[in-house]
Amino acid sequence: MASPAINPDIEASAAINDTESDYGSDFSPEQEQIVEALLSQQQVADDNPILNDIEDEPRQALRLPRIFGREERSPLFQAARAAEEVAEQISKSIKTREYPDYIPPVHEISPATVPPDPQLPDTRSPLERFRTPPKKALSVTDLVSPAWCELQYWYTLSKYGRKIRTKAMKQGSVVHQKLEDQVHTTVKVDIQTKEDAWGLRIWNVIQGLRTLRDTGLTRELEIWGTIDGLVVSGIIDELSYICPDTELEDSLQKPSKDEPPSDQTTIADFFKAGGSSSNNETSRSKKRTQTKKVYLCDVKTRSVRSLPSVATFRPTRMQLQLYHHLLSELATNTVDFSAFTDRYNLDPLKVFSDEFIAQVGSLNDEIFEDASAVPAGSQESFPASSQDSMTTLLAHNNLATLWSLMISEFHITLPEGAASLGRILKAEYRSRDTGEIVGSKTFAMDDRELKAYVQSEMQWWKGEREARGVVIEEAYKCRSCDFAEGCEWRLKKVEEAKEKVRMTRKRTAVV
Repeated sequence: MASPAINPDIEASAAINDTESDYGSDFSPEQEQIVEALLSQQQVADDNPILNDIEDEPRQALRLPRIFGREERSPLFQAARAAEEVAEQISKSIKTREYPDYIPPVHEISPATVPPDPQLPDTRSPLERFRTPPKKALSVTDLVSPAWCELQYWYTLSKYGRKIRTKAMKQGSVVHQKLEDQVHTTVKVDIQTKEDAWGLRIWNVIQGLRTLRDTGLTRELEIWGTIDGLVVSGIIDELSYICPDTELEDSLQKPSKDEPPSDQTTIADFFKAGGSSSNNETSRSKKRTQTKKVYLCDVKTRSVRSLPSVATFRPTRMQLQLYHHLLSELATNTVDFSAFTDRYNLDPLKVFSDEFIAQVGSLNDEIFEDASAVPAGSQESFPASSQDSMTTLLAHNNLATLWSLMISEFHITLPEGAASLGRILKAEYRSRDTGEIVGSKTFAMDDRELKAYVQSEMQWWKGEREARGVVIEEAYKCRSCDFAEGCEWRLKKVEEAKEKVRMTRKRTAVV
């Protein structure tokens, strides 16, 4: 990873200029565009998830359904707001927006945990170096950021251990917070134990699913799963019952030329029913009573009023598909919760602290009491089944039982499991300055594409192969990379371009 003492831009530029003749450049127009992209200084940070995307990290706060005017009516809610400054002084072992693993005793420390001799090259895999306890577990961000450039993410992790929060991320967080405030009100909660912290995360998912069913929309829903036996977490920006592209969805449902429509009665069934149209009525009735599907949306912020190209859209494409995959596993209850308790050294049967149950339960009950005062038929009304939060928490007062409750909420929200999830995914782009919608891109879920991508990325994370740079056609990505000057891949590509020029000149001289 050493950086030679040359200026590759000047060297390559001079080599290219030397090839000019009376007949023009020896490069084809396409080749010239590629080399020009490699040397250009134009910024493309908007599409770079390593510099722009907010990392998947939950906040240590209770997320309550938003009911306008509640703050003025609720003394308890006002008291909670006043106590937020005190709640900032949380235990050092449980950081705000991050829940690292425990530090194991000396006799439990594995060789992967011990840093190697600084005089020797570090041969550990990225997984061992950056995502082994006590460091954080893998996130969806970790899996999709390399889709932009594996080498850039490798350099970033090697230097910082994680993504560094940039100005663009901070501006994006403001936009995301405003969107979340439209659906939820967040209140800081005083956490006593690791189990409390995870209980809060699970409880927020339960409330998020209920909010989705009650209002048709929820935001910032945290999800978990395992990939290759490794814990992976993520936060979905938005879920709703609105299909983002009905034409695309209809095109996916159209039968092939050799297959009749799903609601069309076959000749055999027609005569079996005595020539009646009862089967058609049954099919139509079944179609009308199908449960609503839930659709996923990811929100990106941009400084320009344009949408990303196909190549730069790839990280977002993979991100949404990973969310869909993880959510499908939760909906079908195929996620092994013991993987999380083991990874984070949690006691699934340890009872939550009295302070946690009292604070979370009381705040939720106060919210639903306010909600019950809203006139019937209003969009701000909530069902009585959601109201007795204190009783619910007392009956599910540890991680094992609360996780089971969450799974039951997934079953209610997605009664047909993965089939209740819409396969049309949406990326919405908003102005980083104003929050206004710039545009959106929709596409269909592609399981095979996702599987191939994840398999490839896990090979890198596990150290089964070296990190790869971008293909030459995507060399413009180097413009937003702080490591471009010393990047071995980039220097190699410049040398390849210079060698191509020299070979072309030799062929021209012979002719």
